[in-house]
Formats: sequence, C-alpha cells, structure tokens
Amino acid sequence: MTQQEAFGIAAFSSRQQVMRFDSALRRKGLRADIISTPRDVALGCGLSVQFDLNDTPAVMETYRQSRPGSLIGFYRVDRLRNGRTKVTAL
Repeated sequence: MTQQEAFGIAAFSSRQQVMRFDSALRRKGLRADIISTPRDVALGCGLSVQFDLNDTPAVMETYRQSRPGSLIGFYRVDRLRNGRTKVTAL
C-alpha cells in the first residue's frame, strides 16, 4: 500500500462548530477546507475541517484558543493508491 495523499482533519458533532473552527483557522492565516468526514470517523455531523499536517501544532493551538466545542477529535487521513483510506488519531 503506497500512500498517495495525507492530511489532517478536525471532526465535530455540530456543523455550526465546523464552520466556526474553519473561520478561526482562516483568521489565523491557516489553509483550511470543509470536507465530508471519512467513513472511518463516522461520528458527528458528517463534516470536518481539513488542514495541512505541517500546520497541526498551529491548528491545535487555534482550537485551544477558540474552543468552538463539540470536537470529536483530530485525525490524520491517508488516502492510499488502492482507493482505501486509513485514519489515525493525532
């Protein structure tokens, strides 16, 4: 299994909190996107905030500062060439 793409996500149980955290990251100048939560983290509202793994410390610090609430967790997502997705907690 060869890795094709890797990124981080913050999964929430509330769509409102996804939007709030996405805005907080953007205000800090961090690149963020709202994506469908991978099936392996099939909890919550179905949306997550995607971020670059290199930004993980800044993303977690932004969470600590903004405290948007309803966080399920931070995860690393590896999309593999064979079409599978591997999700691990950060």
